Amino acid sequence: MLQPYVLTAVLLIASNIFMTFAWYGHLKNLSASPWYVAALVSWSIAFFEYLLMVPANRIGYGAMSLGQLKIMQEVITLAVFVPFSLWYMNQPLKMDYLYAGLCLLGAVYFIFRNA
Repeated sequence: MLQPYVLTAVLLIASNIFMTFAWYGHLKNLSASPWYVAALVSWSIAFFEYLLMVPANRIGYGAMSLGQLKIMQEVITLAVFVPFSLWYMNQPLKMDYLYAGLCLLGAVYFIFRNA
């Protein structure tokens, strides 16, 4: 069986892929549609995010503190968002992504240093 950290990370990665498409995919695909259509489509996608996020949080919380679980989720969110932003949304690569990543590495250090 997978370790709780690994299983939590895998579920969070999958969850964040759905989340990112739910939150931002409509900006590309449904920009001509009314906001309520985008909201309904996004909520439909977010349903699958929650099917993965809730078990991830339950598994992770048994192995990590709440703060550690949240920081892990934020790091994964950025790791999913940057490729999505570059390849799917055709946004330019900016140094700000690197700086944000470095700040998150600092957060990882501080939240996990006494674990």
